[in-house]
Formats: sequence, structure tokens, C-alpha cells
Amino acid sequence: MDTTAMFTRTLRGWGLTGLVITACLAFGAETHAATLDEVRERGSIRVAVADEIPYGYLDESGKGQGVGPDVARYILGQLGIEKIDWQVVSFNDLITGLEANQFDMTAAEMAIRPERCERVLFSQPNTSYGEGLLVRATNPEEINAYSDFAERDELTVAVLAGSTQIDILDSLGVPKSRIEVIDTNAAAIDTIIQGQADAYAGTGLTVSQLDAQSPQVEVAQNFVDPVVDGEMIRSWGAFTFPREAETLRDAFNEVLLAYRNTQAWEDTLRKHGFTQNDILNAFRFDTEWLCNRPH
Repeated sequence: MDTTAMFTRTLRGWGLTGLVITACLAFGAETHAATLDEVRERGSIRVAVADEIPYGYLDESGKGQGVGPDVARYILGQLGIEKIDWQVVSFNDLITGLEANQFDMTAAEMAIRPERCERVLFSQPNTSYGEGLLVRATNPEEINAYSDFAERDELTVAVLAGSTQIDILDSLGVPKSRIEVIDTNAAAIDTIIQGQADAYAGTGLTVSQLDAQSPQVEVAQNFVDPVVDGEMIRSWGAFTFPREAETLRDAFNEVLLAYRNTQAWEDTLRKHGFTQNDILNAFRFDTEWLCNRPH
């Protein structure tokens, strides 16, 4: 995800900093991206998530959960990689962590965007998802679209640092002064309740997950999908790898493309809240097109 999308839980017994430091101490920062053969020889693979439900997060035992980890676990098993060393970092640190070889891949359903393709390798799309808004219960400000923040001076909107929503709001002409950047999705609810922002912009799945966490917030009903340059905004999420990890990415892709044609893959997406429309849209574009589309 990037987006988008994305409730971040604080893991009981797992400190975010401590978890990352422990993982780095255990495996060290490698000087180059690992090849498929090197990962197999090592006997394990380091996979990062951004702790975002339902895209990728860790449970209380430190095991990866969500649509990204579920699909990754199957594919890696098919590649003969059974042991996964899960790491959790902030969404904004996923790409920098790959660039520093702190982990071998991510399973966060990060949206494929041209500027990100310049820094990391993406698999073929695994998911597709639309946008949404989280607002105070009963929606007293009657906010129903991202464009409201461009048109109404009194409104402010919160977004996750490094997320696709920042670019969408900018494209719609929302001034930076009306955007509150937060570090985790978990902070979205308090940010709204405490009056620091009137709404939180995220993927539809993310805001639905947040809605379930507190009666003081809700998903904005009658949400109007954002349209930029005449095109409705939708994201395509994928797994990411360091730029030098072509052999690992290519082997992963081969299994992923076959797996997407199975009922098991479709059932996995449905289990995590993806709709039939989301599932069908996952096949709409390939990574090459998404990496080279105008931006």
C-alpha cells in the first residue's frame, strides 16, 4: 500500500524501533541486493511491511499478515523459500530501506507510480484499490470529496507521510497549508477527534478499517472519487524489490502471474475486503505501463 491504505496497530510487546534494530542486528545491512540463489543459500528472506491493515502488518507474534504477506508467503514457498524474517517500518521508509538493503523485498501493496519505479523494482500488480475519506461521526462538515479541501478554505485534511494521497491532493489544487501529514495511520483517528484535521484521506479499504476502530469517526458516505486530468484515480499495489534484484523479482513475478489466475488468489483478496471490482481491476494494467504513464 500507499496509499495507499491503512490502519496501523501498535503491536503489544513489539516496539517499532526495537523490532527494526533487532532485525538489522540479526541480519546486518548487506552491501548489495540479494539474488534468488543467495536468498535460497541464506535460507531466509527479509520482508518488510508498513503495519497497514489489510495490506501488510505484523500480528502480536511478529508474523506477517494481510493480503501482501499472504500472497508473498505462497509465492516464496513455491520458490523454495520457507523462512520469512518479517520487519515493520513506516511507510515512508519502505523505499529507503530497500535502497539501503535493509530488507530484500516489501509486501505492503505499495502503489506503482513512475517516480517510485525510478528507485525500486515492482512486481506485476497484486491488487487494485480506490480512494476514501474518514471524517468525524455524522460528518458535521459534510465532506464528500478530496476536492472539498481545495474549494473550502476552512477545511484541513490529514494524509500519511509518503502516500499517494499527497500527490492526488496536490493535483487537485489543495494548498499545503490545508494538509496535515501524519506518520502512521493509527494517528488518523486522534488527529480528527482532536481537531487537527477535519478528515483523513486514504484508500477505501484503509478508511473502512479505521472506521471500525472508533465510534467517533466514520467513512464519508456518497464519496466522490477524485478525477485528475479527466481520469478517475485508482491505485495498483505490488511487491517491491531493490533495483539490482532482477533475478529475485523476475522469479517472483513468474509465480505471481500464474497464481493470479487461481481461485485461491481471488479468495485471499476477498478475505481481506477487496471487492469484485477491485479484483478485476488488478488485471487492467501491467507494471511497465504503470511505471511509464504520464505524471
